Amino acid sequence: RSAQEMKHMENIASLLQGSSLGEYQRLDPKSEREAVAAPGEQPWEMIMDKKHFKLWRRPIEGTHLYQYRVFGSYTDVTPRQFFNVQLDTEYRKKWDSLVIKLDVIERDLATGSEVIHWVTHFPYPMYSRDYVYVRRYSVDKENNLMVLVSRAVEHPSVPEDPEYVRVRTYESQMVIRPHKTFDENGFDYLLTYSDNPQTVFPRYCVSWMVSSGMPDFLEKLHTAALKAKKMEIEVRDYMSAKPIESGGGGEGKASMAAAEHKSDGTCSPAQLEYA
Repeated sequence: RSAQEMKHMENIASLLQGSSLGEYQRLDPKSEREAVAAPGEQPWEMIMDKKHFKLWRRPIEGTHLYQYRVFGSYTDVTPRQFFNVQLDTEYRKKWDSLVIKLDVIERDLATGSEVIHWVTHFPYPMYSRDYVYVRRYSVDKENNLMVLVSRAVEHPSVPEDPEYVRVRTYESQMVIRPHKTFDENGFDYLLTYSDNPQTVFPRYCVSWMVSSGMPDFLEKLHTAALKAKKMEIEVRDYMSAKPIESGGGGEGKASMAAAEHKSDGTCSPAQLEYA
């Protein structure tokens, strides 16, 4: 389904291309919403149109929350660099000033799944939030795709801290499709995510925070990927660190031994598996 959704978004992107000056040729609102809604699903509403990405949202039925979808494209960074920067927790501590703590709690070398503890600043006057989530990534050479999925989990090594607000509902999926190959500049990406930040603020306030914070985050992510490309920062190559889903691959690096980031608690295989 990820490949189908990415293809669908690429078709929409071609419709949304502007003139030779790169200006956006706007469709009518109804067409914009229907353009990204799968048959039988609630329509999406476009809320932001930037040079390198477009942002949609739709209400999550029965809640005061939204689900968000971002479709973006870059031509000056390779898919491998963008993928690695997404995954390298040590590097993110350097380029994301909102990070208070970001640690790998547990790893499963067989699947590449990782349990992450992430503490991040929230806008004043809200408390900082912390997330415990499992993430799994894969590279599909057959379909020329890279996928990264995450969702909130419980883990015995990370009890709640009264200093932070624990976010227990969080899901994210990113699909990256190279324009050519994994190591040539140019790719499109599709990010779909939702979370419940446990705030008493109304939905429109939370939506405003997302809309205002998203451009800043994506710009910082892009800049971090450019620095990795120029070798200013060494970033771990996750494509080589675990078996590739399609087309073979090597064994995990020795540096990824089970003792690394070993937790005091244990996590069942079900917790370390995303699907």
